[in-house]
Amino acid sequence: MNYDNLRLFRDIAQTHSFSKGAALNGYSQSAASQHIQDLERSLGVVLLDRSTRPLAITAAGQLYTEYCKEILRRKEEFEVALERMKSEVEGTVRVAAIYSVGLSEMVEIEKKFAFQHPEAQLEVEYLRPEKVYEAVQAEDADLGLISYPEARRDFNVIPWRQEEMVVAASPHHPLATEGDVIAASKLNGLEFIAFDEDLPIRRHLDRFLKDLGAEVNVTLHFDNLQMIKEAVAHGVGISILPARLMVDDIPQGRLVAIRIEGAQLYRPLGVIHRKKKRFHRVAQAFLELLCEGV
Repeated sequence: MNYDNLRLFRDIAQTHSFSKGAALNGYSQSAASQHIQDLERSLGVVLLDRSTRPLAITAAGQLYTEYCKEILRRKEEFEVALERMKSEVEGTVRVAAIYSVGLSEMVEIEKKFAFQHPEAQLEVEYLRPEKVYEAVQAEDADLGLISYPEARRDFNVIPWRQEEMVVAASPHHPLATEGDVIAASKLNGLEFIAFDEDLPIRRHLDRFLKDLGAEVNVTLHFDNLQMIKEAVAHGVGISILPARLMVDDIPQGRLVAIRIEGAQLYRPLGVIHRKKKRFHRVAQAFLELLCEGV
């Protein structure tokens, strides 16, 4: 079906003029006239009465005009619906996230994702780091949000962001009176709340403290950030935590953030997925949202 020819006849019929209809569609008057003659010959009816000025539309011509209008209207409706479908994101994206990302970030991320893509669903499961890898490997999750992401044979890693790590203490802890910046030596002998020994972040923090020559006294350890934050807030000890994840606790007077003089530590966050994985549109939309730097 040639939509250009349908438009040409519709416009000639509506303007009652070969020249006007031809001009609207980029045809010469002679080409438009020849097209109508060929059309009438193929249909075996007269569509336009050329003996009158302006052109008159025959009964058959009126019927064909309505046919042209209906076909073109349906085409436009189809194109609009198709474009709307292309712009909408439907389906479900499954995300496995470590606790520290999930507890502090995912509520806001979910809100923004739901606002941008109301037809899509986001399913988030909070896991220990090794379980995040297992979920992505088993395709129980489309994406994994992980700290200190490791390059593995079956995974691709997309860098997400770098988070500054700072000393966290209760406002009532003696260290809180030392100011916003302290010497590393001030940490010596202090009771310290650590991450579990099998977690990547624990290994990096241990190495960081060793390089500083700071010897802390690890009294408790947990596998997630929230438990560490609560222990620190209750004055059980100090810790080193991502500054970004303390933004709500500091104004509430639950925690203080203290930097170490001459030393900087950053926690890398990344998005992992299986190699050669073909993302459906909802997973791609969620990945793009993360990369916006929510």
